[in-house]
Amino acid sequence: MGDSSLNPMRWFGGSQQPQTLEPEGGYPTAVQDGRVPLAHVAGAKWEPLYEGRMLIVTGLAASKGWWDVALVTEVPMPRGRIRPDENGVLRLRLVGKPPLADTFAAANPPNPASDTVTVAMTIPNAVLPNLREVVITGAANTVTLRR
Repeated sequence: MGDSSLNPMRWFGGSQQPQTLEPEGGYPTAVQDGRVPLAHVAGAKWEPLYEGRMLIVTGLAASKGWWDVALVTEVPMPRGRIRPDENGVLRLRLVGKPPLADTFAAANPPNPASDTVTVAMTIPNAVLPNLREVVITGAANTVTLRR
């Protein structure tokens, strides 16, 4: 049945079998969503929760009008899952989307009293035993919070 057209090993190009399941060009290393690091991480603190701890981070952008601010992991992880590296360090970036160019917000510097942004991330109890510290990075500085 080797020469038969009924042999499924000859369908779709004969005996050429893929050597890998990796897509052409490789897997994407990170999702590019258009957000860039905020200018300054002002501070970070822990708040207790029944299901773990809440990490609260404040920052200051380079201008007024930044939006969609969030904490994202430096190493891509599945959505809704967080885990520290093998040394117990969770590395996060404070990112957001800048205002449109040629707008009032983009042209004016932020007022530290009124233009700070605050974001939070829940760290579940299952992650806490392996977590030693959290490192939050902005464009100009880094803040480390030990557990």
